Amino acid sequence: MKKFVAVLSAAAMLATLAACGSTAATTSTAASSADTAAASSSEAAAADDTAKSYKIAVVQQLDHASLDEIRTAVEAELDAKAAEKGITIEYKDFNGQNDATTLNQIGTQVVSDGYDAVVPIATLAAQCMANACAEDQIPVVYAAISDPAAADLTGLDYVTGTSDALNTQFILDMMLAINPNVKTVGLLYSNSEANSTPIAEAKAYLDEKGIAYVEGTGNTNDEVMSAAANMGGKADAVFTPTDNVVMAAAAAVSETLTEAGIPFYTGADSFVTAGAFATCGVNYTELGTYTADMVLDILESGNVPEYHVMDGGIITVNTETAAVLGIDYAAF
Repeated sequence: MKKFVAVLSAAAMLATLAACGSTAATTSTAASSADTAAASSSEAAAADDTAKSYKIAVVQQLDHASLDEIRTAVEAELDAKAAEKGITIEYKDFNGQNDATTLNQIGTQVVSDGYDAVVPIATLAAQCMANACAEDQIPVVYAAISDPAAADLTGLDYVTGTSDALNTQFILDMMLAINPNVKTVGLLYSNSEANSTPIAEAKAYLDEKGIAYVEGTGNTNDEVMSAAANMGGKADAVFTPTDNVVMAAAAAVSETLTEAGIPFYTGADSFVTAGAFATCGVNYTELGTYTADMVLDILESGNVPEYHVMDGGIITVNTETAAVLGIDYAAF
């Protein structure tokens, strides 16, 4: 069933709420048309011999909509920059299938194959690539790490990237804008993910508001589904941060909660596309583009900057889910 999604600006809500604020087989080479033309003459061919060329590994933790969007954006920007600068950028996709052993094997391969930089997408992939590249100091430029410090990805000279840190309070304020009488909030997450910061923030804010919460955790699809089903009759609304394990079951979780009449608020728009009610977060295409630009800047300059926190503020609502729940999202 097709899901219809409305994208809104968080600025509109701010005016309303006084409180608010096996590895993959894909290999591609991006080169400018000038390089191709150069091959037709011996003079240009000689120049081409000295042209810059980079080899980049793109390591995706697992398949799901948000991570796929980031990977696509990273590679599109690498292609665009290669054409713009007249350089050659070769990149290869790897997929860890959300398995640490597989990701560690990919890390070993990336180092032995002599890649110039690595772009891991999501936390476990970033941690495994940082470990693999430590001895050789190969630049690791991660994408979409909610809390780099909690994931032990700070203080490393060769590691940086982009963060999709959540404004957890804002999402909970969205929840209260729809239903000011919420008594209990469900916190659904995987305890194998680095979710400690947004979950702790949610608990602290709910405590401040005098709102109770119930927790549901799972590290497999079946465990996540069981935890979601147990929210029925206990929670008035459910919150999940940017959690890759829950995202893998997002469609089924969203359906379960919607059928129970429970709005599902999440940390990424991919959840909403899969059927969750609403989120406020970053644009993952912009995040992927920014990450690719960081990689190239590092390769060209040799300087590794501090990680960058992407601007959020994009509210996304699944209008079909809103209709089923009977919610008027005009409060956003």
